[in-house]
Amino acid sequence: MAKFVTIGYGDQAGYERTDPGVRDAAHAHDARLRGQGTEMGIAGKPVQVRNHDAAGTDTQDGPYLSSALPVAGFAVIDASSLAEAVEIVSQTPCAVAHGVVEVWPLQE
Repeated sequence: MAKFVTIGYGDQAGYERTDPGVRDAAHAHDARLRGQGTEMGIAGKPVQVRNHDAAGTDTQDGPYLSSALPVAGFAVIDASSLAEAVEIVSQTPCAVAHGVVEVWPLQE
């Protein structure tokens, strides 16, 4: 099995315009993933960390990257392939509620 980091993007407007049955199924899907040991959570407020040339740590509140939709959450999933990871995340709330999910393979 390989590990994949997922980043879900979505906003309240997209969530609210999604059929409640579809949303409920997506939340049940996430609950099954959590039950299988997947680490996931809703994104909190980020902090940027820099320590250029190991000369001292500097922090700044807020995200470094920007996107059309806010970051909604993260997960670390196990899958046998990228295709399987895509299938897993295709049923999550961000994917079905007019958002998007990025899938990043973790390489050793």
